[in-house]
Amino acid sequence: MRKKLSVQLQESASIEERFQQFLSASAARGLSDKTLKTYREHLHCISKHLDITAPLSGLTKQAAEDMISSMRQSGLSANSISSYVRAFKSFLTWCNEEGYSSVSIQHFKPKDTVKETYSDDEIERLLKRPKADCSFCEYRNWVIIQFFLNSGCRAATIRNIQNRDVDLGSKQVTFRHTKTGKIQVIPLCSTLALRMKDYMRIRGGEADDFLFCNEYGAQLTENALRLAIERYNRNRGVHKTSLHMFRHTFARKYLIDCGGDAFTLQKLLGHSTLEMTKHYCAIFNADIAKNFDSVSPLEQFSRSGRIIKQK
Repeated sequence: MRKKLSVQLQESASIEERFQQFLSASAARGLSDKTLKTYREHLHCISKHLDITAPLSGLTKQAAEDMISSMRQSGLSANSISSYVRAFKSFLTWCNEEGYSSVSIQHFKPKDTVKETYSDDEIERLLKRPKADCSFCEYRNWVIIQFFLNSGCRAATIRNIQNRDVDLGSKQVTFRHTKTGKIQVIPLCSTLALRMKDYMRIRGGEADDFLFCNEYGAQLTENALRLAIERYNRNRGVHKTSLHMFRHTFARKYLIDCGGDAFTLQKLLGHSTLEMTKHYCAIFNADIAKNFDSVSPLEQFSRSGRIIKQK
C-alpha cells in the first residue's frame, strides 16, 4: 500500500514542482546564482505557453512542441524562444536522468544576428587617459575598459577578480569565476600590464580583496559596475553603454583586425566548445573582405608572378 501511494505521489508531481527540484539539483552541481535566476525567469515565461501546474507525467512531446508553436504565434523573437527552449530542454534532460519523464525536445535554432560593437572612434574616446586629478572611480573605470578590451571577459568575471589573481611578473591574470566554472589563465598585453601596475599601487588592499572595487574598497555589485560604465561612456560622448558589447568588440577586433584564430579565441573567451566561437566567426564575416588581398591564396600566387597570364 505504501509503495503504491509513493508511486502515485511521484506521478502527481507537477512540472513546476519538478522544476524546483531541478533548480536544487543544479545548485548542488555548482551552477551560478545568475544561471539559476535565469532558469526561474524562463520558467515564468514558459508558464504563459504551457500549463506548468499539470503533472509532469502527463507531459508529451506534442505538448512541448505546442508550447513552442504558442511562443512563435505570440510574436516572441527567435532568440528568446531559443533561450526558453534551451532551458526547458536542460530541465527535461535532468528529468530523463532521474526517471521522471522520457520526453525530449529539439533545440530551437535562433536567427543569426550581427553583434553590435564599439567603433574605433568610440574606443579611442573611452581609452583617452583621464586627467591627473580625476576621481578613483573614473580612473578605475578607465582601467576596466582596457581590461575588457584585453580579454573580452564577462562582467561577472571582472567583478570577482582578486588582487592575488594578477601576476604582473608573468603578465597573466587568473579568472576563478567563469560561466563554465573552469579556471582560466589569460595573458595581459604589455600596455595593460603597465596600467595594472599603476592601478594596483593606487588601489592597494589585501591579496584576497577584489581588484576592481568601489571607492570604499568593497566588491562592485553587478548594478554598480553597469551604472559606472554607463556614466563613464556617456561622459565621453559614447552613447553605447553595454558591458557585453566589449566582449563582442574584443572578438571582432581579434578576428578581423588583429588576425587572431578561432581556436585561440575560444580559449580566451572561455567557450567550452568551438560552436560559440564559430558563431562569432560567422556573424563578422561581412568584415572578412577587409584587407582580403593579404590573405587570399589566389592573390598571393598572382603577386608572386606564378600565374601566367594569357597573351
